Amino acid sequence: MGASTLAYIVLLAMAFSVASASDPSPLQDFCVAVNDTNDSVFVNGKFCKDPKLATPNDFFFSGLRVPGNTSNKLGSMVTPANVAQIPGLNTLGVSLARVDYAPYGLNPPHTHPRATEILTVLEGTLYVGFVTSNPDNRLISKVLYKGDVFVFPQGLIHFQLNVGKTNAVAIASLSSQNPGVITIANAVFGSKPAISADVLTKAFQVDKNVINYLQSQFWTDNHTY
Repeated sequence: MGASTLAYIVLLAMAFSVASASDPSPLQDFCVAVNDTNDSVFVNGKFCKDPKLATPNDFFFSGLRVPGNTSNKLGSMVTPANVAQIPGLNTLGVSLARVDYAPYGLNPPHTHPRATEILTVLEGTLYVGFVTSNPDNRLISKVLYKGDVFVFPQGLIHFQLNVGKTNAVAIASLSSQNPGVITIANAVFGSKPAISADVLTKAFQVDKNVINYLQSQFWTDNHTY
């Protein structure tokens, strides 16, 4: 194989790898998601409402003006504004969430498997942080005040704790129309069916009674749907 042929193959492989690393370009202005396939078209792998039938309400959501109910064990509530609430977000790759915190309320360690998050503090004081991947597992954290912004990279475990004596509010911007969320404690100790205690005792290096206790708890879900 000649050097020029080899170079061409390498360049071609690089081009394909770059092309497959991003979402496909939209084929129309918007693609309002619908469950009913009547009066719809198939675009970018999704059934979408005929654009001629789109209405302002397809792009509207008033839920973020309403404070979330923080009267739970965590003292926090997340109100999402993603494609489930705003059908017009379909294929656009962005979403929001409002997070309300009671005094000393916690948005517990969790991940977003499909999105990077930018958090903006609207009111209050938050201690926030994320943990880098193996093998370092380094905690990167900071105390935020009103108007401050902090980034949580995609897929990394992160949290927010209200360290003030008053309520706090933040807006999270996410780089996906459906970022997903995995709350670590809920997933590990509240899975259905439960993860084998033999797995968890070895993973956490604790007595089986500790695992049994943790699995018997009611794990609070602080997300509205």
